[in-house]
Amino acid sequence: MAIRIVLAEDSYLVREGVRRLLETQADLEVAAVCEDLDSLLAAVATQRPDVVVTDIRMPPSGQDEGIRAARELRETSPEVGVVVLSQHADPGYALALLESGADRRAYLLKERVDELEQLVAAIRTVAAGGSVVDPKVVESLVAARTGAAPSPLDELTPRELDVLREMAEGRNNAAIAASLVLSERSVEKVIHSIFLKLGLGWETAVHKRVKAVLLYLAD
Repeated sequence: MAIRIVLAEDSYLVREGVRRLLETQADLEVAAVCEDLDSLLAAVATQRPDVVVTDIRMPPSGQDEGIRAARELRETSPEVGVVVLSQHADPGYALALLESGADRRAYLLKERVDELEQLVAAIRTVAAGGSVVDPKVVESLVAARTGAAPSPLDELTPRELDVLREMAEGRNNAAIAASLVLSERSVEKVIHSIFLKLGLGWETAVHKRVKAVLLYLAD
């Protein structure tokens, strides 16, 4: 069954470009397109999509409508995933998106629209209940944390830092293992070591790990 999508973007050219890209995927169906917060929420109520793909800025205020939509949908339609496309690499926006829960949420920079595989992968991940955070956002958090003196991240090995980045981006153990050419058992051991060294409470759910790591890095 196709993943049903409501697409919200106030720029006609961007909106149509993204729509056409998504419609090239056999497992994705764009059920509605919108240009502001009100029409987005109305479309969710009538179309009952699996995922909303929304710009972070739309009318009426042009500030953080995508984040606000995700917050409201967490209350009214918790089964609907949300992918926020943003021009802001500032981690504060990603953290605001995940504040009420990381499951079924993704925060991607708008440049990912040109990288169809990453956008489609994020949609499929949130539809399945997972989380995705743009690698550039994660890297900025890691850089800021390691720049602090002293930093607990200094205790991590290069391998542990690699796994930390992959984990913060929302990848599960199998995906991390494939990316770093490790066994899943090795990944599990490295994650245990990371959480122990950073003093984090153990989380088995991937989306909870994402939030725990991001909150730690942003602290």
